[in-house]
Amino acid sequence: VGALRKHYHDWNGRPTKELYSMIGLMILQQMHDLTDDQAVEQFCFNMQWHYALNITNPEDTASYVSHKSLWTMRDILATEEIYSEIFTTTLKSLVKLFKVDLQKQRMDSVHIQSNMRHLGRIGLFVRTIKKFLANLKRQHRSLFDKLDLDMTQRYMSKKEESLFAMVKPSDSSRTLDQLADDVFSLTQRFASVSIVHDMSSFKLLTRLFREQCVVEEGSGSSEHKAVARPNKEVPSDSLQNPSDPDAGYSNHKGQGYQVQVVENYSVNDDKNAQLSLITHLAVESADQHDANALLPAIEDLKDREMAPKELLADSLYGSDSNCEQATDHGVEVIAPVMPGNQKKMPLADFVLDDQGRIVSCPKGCAPDQVKQSKDGFSAAFPAGTCLKCQDFVQCPVSEGKNACYYRYKEKDIRLARRRQHEESSDFKEKYRYRAGVEATMSEYDRRTGVKHLRVRGMKAVRFAAIMKAIGLNI
Repeated sequence: VGALRKHYHDWNGRPTKELYSMIGLMILQQMHDLTDDQAVEQFCFNMQWHYALNITNPEDTASYVSHKSLWTMRDILATEEIYSEIFTTTLKSLVKLFKVDLQKQRMDSVHIQSNMRHLGRIGLFVRTIKKFLANLKRQHRSLFDKLDLDMTQRYMSKKEESLFAMVKPSDSSRTLDQLADDVFSLTQRFASVSIVHDMSSFKLLTRLFREQCVVEEGSGSSEHKAVARPNKEVPSDSLQNPSDPDAGYSNHKGQGYQVQVVENYSVNDDKNAQLSLITHLAVESADQHDANALLPAIEDLKDREMAPKELLADSLYGSDSNCEQATDHGVEVIAPVMPGNQKKMPLADFVLDDQGRIVSCPKGCAPDQVKQSKDGFSAAFPAGTCLKCQDFVQCPVSEGKNACYYRYKEKDIRLARRRQHEESSDFKEKYRYRAGVEATMSEYDRRTGVKHLRVRGMKAVRFAAIMKAIGLNI
């Protein structure tokens, strides 16, 4: 709020009452997922909103806001990222008021979709090319008129464009190659034209070609032709829609964004249960992996003096590296270990001593010797016993010249101990509270509609998601 004083302040430099009303208005707007017209109508005429925003003046001027003020305030909050300060200030006030204990927290992510159409590869090519040609025609008509009429008609005419929507699956590969060649010819033609090179639509076209196409040599020695990459070679952070270039793709959840959410929880009974609050929120494109979000969340919580002692998360967050680095921050990550190779016996099935040396295999066979080196441990089992074992195929040992060897590292020992600990009642008692974060995700979507937003772009999506979280906390 302090950062807004230069925009809305009285003669003493203090924020005006209208400033707080505007911020509250946008929290309520995001909370109920209203359009601008609906929000203004509620602000002007709904007595419940007047009570929530502390509008005590009965005059019409006190309960009036123009669309321009709403757009200006939202742009200031989003551009200067003041919503993060509002989120932190509100959270600290609620924590202090309700005496919330933040020692135990849990983390998960939720997939959200911006207001963009989900396009296939053909639709993506057509939309990106059409966007560039439309902007070129509007801004540089002379350059547009010099293009081949067949190309411009193919993408600018509604009748011709509709043909791309009726492509048979058997013809999709050939159509993609034709589209890739058109993108290649456009990028080559205007690559050296500075006034076109700086256009945002041309940059999207260049990005599309870089991510989706590859150049091959044609029949002639000097001819080159562009073709579409195979689907498996297209990166997950590639362009999904020219109207929302910040969106990514997840093989598991699809196109869009994802929100990393951390909340506190309590283990008391229902009678003494504490208030649960969202303590951390991070918006990122859908192609980002959950494993990369744990440490930034812990560091953010630590910077705001809200770091937990125990953090519950699923196996995607609980890599060995994450758990070790979280321990350095004073946080214990409680998460299951990823399954790993299902065809081989894990090290957790072996009996280990306190130093991590193998005492015996799952069948009770003791190694002849166990050596320790800089890379880890090497256990040598008698070859005669191992080769005759009926589980030799599933055993991770490898046959050597004089024995069967099992080589493992310090990381494998830590993962083995964690797998063994997962079977204990202590781990199950603690980890059962992780499921409660799913209720928060459900309420986050059900109350605010965060999974289907009315905006596009990282700036607007991040603003909407965090403002909705502020409303949910309140």
